[in-house]
Amino acid sequence: MPLIRSVFQDELDRVSQTLFDLSVMVSDSMARATKSVMTKDLKLAEEVITSDEKIDTVQHDLDARIIDIIARQQPVASDLRALVTALRMSADLERMGDLAHHVAKLVRLRHPESAVPAELLALVEAIGETAEKIATKTGVVISTRDVALAVQVEKDDDEMDNLHRKLISTLVEPSWPHGVETAIDLTLLGRYYERYADHAVSVARRVIFLVTGKFA
Repeated sequence: MPLIRSVFQDELDRVSQTLFDLSVMVSDSMARATKSVMTKDLKLAEEVITSDEKIDTVQHDLDARIIDIIARQQPVASDLRALVTALRMSADLERMGDLAHHVAKLVRLRHPESAVPAELLALVEAIGETAEKIATKTGVVISTRDVALAVQVEKDDDEMDNLHRKLISTLVEPSWPHGVETAIDLTLLGRYYERYADHAVSVARRVIFLVTGKFA
């Protein structure tokens, strides 16, 4: 019986490690997508778009593994909660990868022009840095199950929301000089980053639930 339990624990540990690996992948993906926005780097944008397939593959393989563990081990109580929570976290992380993909696709769509007017580059860069900070913290939360740090992720999301509102307020100014198409591009761009952070918060909240058994 102790040996069976040890094997099961190893499987749970590998699930947690894969979730952490996914968090690193989506953090790196958004960091590179942001850099491609800042530099109009089409090659880098294409790399981000291509790398999303790998993120999807890892996520699909993880989900299949979790379902297999549930079927074989028939876990109960906290073990079942950990596995069901992992399924939901993997979906959030996969969606974060999709959103980085969307940012990169906007770079490709507007190349060789910039998707972001020069006067808004600093703001978009700050939004991207905040997204990366949130994703990095989320990875630490996954690996350590640190509830206090998970709560910090939500506070960092407030910073993202403030930056997003600042971007939108700029776009609706009557003096906006860049036309409707650019305003739409930036509205979508802001939404991608804002949703990316929301999914990270969702992951952090799921960790809180995993540790405490209570929804944040």
